[in-house]
Amino acid sequence: MADRPPLPPFTRETAAQKVQAAEDAWNTRDPHRVALAYSEDSVWRNRGTFLTGRARIIEFLTRKWERERDYALRKDLWAFDGNRIAVRFQYESRDADGRWWRSYGNELWEFDQHGLMTRREASIDDVPIAEEQRRIRGPRSEAERGTSFPLQ
Repeated sequence: MADRPPLPPFTRETAAQKVQAAEDAWNTRDPHRVALAYSEDSVWRNRGTFLTGRARIIEFLTRKWERERDYALRKDLWAFDGNRIAVRFQYESRDADGRWWRSYGNELWEFDQHGLMTRREASIDDVPIAEEQRRIRGPRSEAERGTSFPLQ
């Protein structure tokens, strides 16, 4: 099995690298690329959905990005310890009717020795926004990397 650096135990720098790599991958909206960060038997809780394994992750993400159009995400390192990272995030997307949403969430991540995520728990709340309230557009620029985002 190939390693997926950075590997635990995490430092502030390597945890931040792991968070940015996840943000970059999710902003591709490519379920197959995103799923490579997870172990074959990774377990997830995403809101009220529970699933296990890469194949299920790919199915889930495929449906998600069919529903959440123009998806753009920002993740922020919250805390880390050993092989665990806590992340807060916000993303914006529009639904099939053209309504815009900002979704706020927290994730708890746990990694194996190869740097693959074995567990992901995500709590997410959706807030309707007007298009002119949008502030997340596409992947983060180099100048934005490492910066936090406003709560509201």
